[in-house]
Amino acid sequence: MMNQPSNAPATPAYPSLLGEVCPLTSEELEHSLHTSLQHWDRTSDLWLFAYGSLIWKPDLPAAEACNARVYGYHRGLYLWSCLTRGTPQIPGLVLALDRGGSCAGQALRIATDGAMTYLEKLWQREMAMGSYRPVWLTCQLHDGRRVRALTFAMHRDKPTYAGRLPDHIVRTAFERAQGRCGTTLDYVARTVEALRASGIPDRTLEALLKRCQCKKAEE
Repeated sequence: MMNQPSNAPATPAYPSLLGEVCPLTSEELEHSLHTSLQHWDRTSDLWLFAYGSLIWKPDLPAAEACNARVYGYHRGLYLWSCLTRGTPQIPGLVLALDRGGSCAGQALRIATDGAMTYLEKLWQREMAMGSYRPVWLTCQLHDGRRVRALTFAMHRDKPTYAGRLPDHIVRTAFERAQGRCGTTLDYVARTVEALRASGIPDRTLEALLKRCQCKKAEE
């Protein structure tokens, strides 16, 4: 067998070497939340753009939920999860918004009264590792309205940024990764199901799930 040339590109390995990944402190979480909300007047209802588990497990009361699309970002399994869907030794994968294209999801309107209580819980859930970058994006609602909504985009300079991975890495994560909230495979399957049930199927994510789910899950 011929040896691989020394200048050939390296094949991504799994598990990925993430280095030291530390949760944010309570003070860092509070600072992140209040910095992200500095342009919210606290008197108007707040919109959230959900593109992953927030669709099927929002954990907050929405006064209104409707299909929507954002532009300039797309959805993908770009975030290593070493807590909710994996461990530091066997990291899982979860969805994140990354630059380019567009993304269909759901816009959730949160009433002003009591919103901070739910946002604090949301920050503990989504921002615990500091891997996301909270951003405000313009959402095109299915009925034609345009609103500014808060959502979570990928922080590319964090060690948890996975980027676009080859199928064999995704397949291994589907087979092995499990965290305190369950497996990576279950997370992706539930998101695919929720998007289809909402009338906004993600064909790319569905195809990835079909290609990479382990045989045991198919039986």
